[in-house]
Amino acid sequence: MKKITQKLKQLSLALLLGGTILPGGCSKDFLDPDPLSFYEPGATFTTESGLMSAMAICDRHLKLYWATDHNEMLSLGTEYIFSDLMVASATDKSAMLDNVANMLTPTSESTGNLNNLDRTNSIWYFWKETYNGILFANTVIQYVDGVEELNETTRNVYKGRAYFHRAFRYMALVFQFGDVPLVTKVVDVPKQNYRSTKRDAILQMITRDMEFAVQWVPDQKDMPMTGMVNKGACRMLLAKCYLALGEYTKAKEQTDILIDGSGYALMQNNFGTFNDGGEPATWPITRNVIWDLHRAENKLIAANKEVIMGMPNRGAEAESFVKMLTMRILYPFLFNSALQTKDGKQALLNLKRNHADYNSTYDYMRAFGRGIATFRPTYFQTHTLWKLNGRMDATDLRRNSEVGNWIRMEDYKVNNKASLEFGNPVTLFNDNGKLLCSDTIRRWFDVPHYKFYLDDPVNEANISGSDGLRGATNGGIADWYLYRLAEAYLLRAEAKFYLGDVAGAANDVDEVRKRAKCTELYNGSVTIGDIMNERARELYWEEWRNVELTRVSLCLARSGKPDEWGNTYSLENFDKQSGTDPNGGSYWYQRIVHYSMYNKGPIQIVATKNNINYTIDKKNIYWPIFNASITANNKGELSQNYGYDGYDPSTPKWDNWEDAVADEDRTTN
Repeated sequence: MKKITQKLKQLSLALLLGGTILPGGCSKDFLDPDPLSFYEPGATFTTESGLMSAMAICDRHLKLYWATDHNEMLSLGTEYIFSDLMVASATDKSAMLDNVANMLTPTSESTGNLNNLDRTNSIWYFWKETYNGILFANTVIQYVDGVEELNETTRNVYKGRAYFHRAFRYMALVFQFGDVPLVTKVVDVPKQNYRSTKRDAILQMITRDMEFAVQWVPDQKDMPMTGMVNKGACRMLLAKCYLALGEYTKAKEQTDILIDGSGYALMQNNFGTFNDGGEPATWPITRNVIWDLHRAENKLIAANKEVIMGMPNRGAEAESFVKMLTMRILYPFLFNSALQTKDGKQALLNLKRNHADYNSTYDYMRAFGRGIATFRPTYFQTHTLWKLNGRMDATDLRRNSEVGNWIRMEDYKVNNKASLEFGNPVTLFNDNGKLLCSDTIRRWFDVPHYKFYLDDPVNEANISGSDGLRGATNGGIADWYLYRLAEAYLLRAEAKFYLGDVAGAANDVDEVRKRAKCTELYNGSVTIGDIMNERARELYWEEWRNVELTRVSLCLARSGKPDEWGNTYSLENFDKQSGTDPNGGSYWYQRIVHYSMYNKGPIQIVATKNNINYTIDKKNIYWPIFNASITANNKGELSQNYGYDGYDPSTPKWDNWEDAVADEDRTTN
């Protein structure tokens, strides 16, 4: 499989759209590929084993969005800092993407940044890797009909699964970057005359593809392995396609089948293996269904009736799996002098387990990990979001510290014996009101522990370690959800909302809340904001939050339905406005300025002496098309997004996907 991966990357669309290939070789590029003549796909993919390898690469590639980039980032974090739920928080890095409105340009991200440890976002990574994933899928689609040993049914199953992978990537691209090049073929020679294809045309193509996939791809119960694309996953993606195109009744029909006719069910009780959280003396876990639901060892087992599709990421073959460094990237950065006690001592120490002062009751390094907070949640995500009917829902298991699912800063106890405060909760202020934390952005926030806690047996075994990779828990290899039934309920609620059935929408949202043991329910009426709030509570770090907010922005503009503030949006301009004032823009923008830390003014960080200014523009609903890709496409013209340098509304685009596909056979020499 490794050789096939290398061959596929030699034709990477990231290369074709991000660097010029020269005869017999290539220009300087992050892939540094061998000459194209070394690649012979016609020979590699003439057997089913070759197709299986390409499909396995597609499957493996999905998890990379959640798990990779480098050891100080997780790529999915970029999706969240372009939303209402997170901001960048590596406050010691000058390149931290806080002032998005001014820092994000067509030339601010490039191939040269990929290995730069000071980089604090994955925008270029998403462009590059998403087109890689499209290439992998296109390889299967293009060559499957030439594999003579396959019957028609088997061919169509391969096509359907590959269509899913391609559609999943294009769904991301059109809501991250807007109108983008449509690539459906593995080209024999470099093509440098692409033009952009309009968002809706691409949505129409992938909807057609997903209708085919739902017809042919089998249910998980009829498949030999877990984690492969199955019919349920295809229905989920098709429902999202229908929503994006305004086909709300069809979207509801797909979610009806998932909820009522596919054998799935919300998990209501404890199940699977109980994981005690690694250090119960420090942080005891009272077993509950939400905790069990999000343990890696339970996500893909047969007893879990809620999982529709997961991404296997555990096992002995190290090369096939990637570490999910959630406990390093997403927990507060606590173990230094920036967090003080009332008597002026360092509040939290990361003592080695063979240190004389070590006490297992206060081993936060092992219980919660050695966080560095590259990204942090907004106050909305940790506090305001959880209010319903004007009250905090004390029984919601997803924000419950009593059972161990949720960590508040006040749950940490001072573990420095040199302090008179030893054993007392850490505090943000002393008795005179002096701030005891010199960087509250990076060092003072709550954590949904049930989502992010992962076993880390390699570092756990190092009893003499205390910091970084030496004994601290950072997060390990772990299975992850792609789709589960709770999201199907929330997608159906959304479809019902657009169809005018707010009572039915409220019932679906309440089903998810009841499983979480909530006391406060919607009881018959919801807004689109209520549905998006429930997505934030239930699907944190599972959904692509930026993509979903942008998709819903399109749905509101297409349907004419108001948002929670009574705003309505126009298809003509919801994504073609600029400015940082609080009025106008898209639903995406309104959620961010209402609920996030953006556009609230500068913040002084004492610890780093830096001024942080979280600012975002209405135009940032789409990321810029990279100048490197535009210039490399030197025999054609890619369109730049509204508001960025190079935007030209007269740039020609394909209005339908059929013309874009036909053009792929025509190259300009």
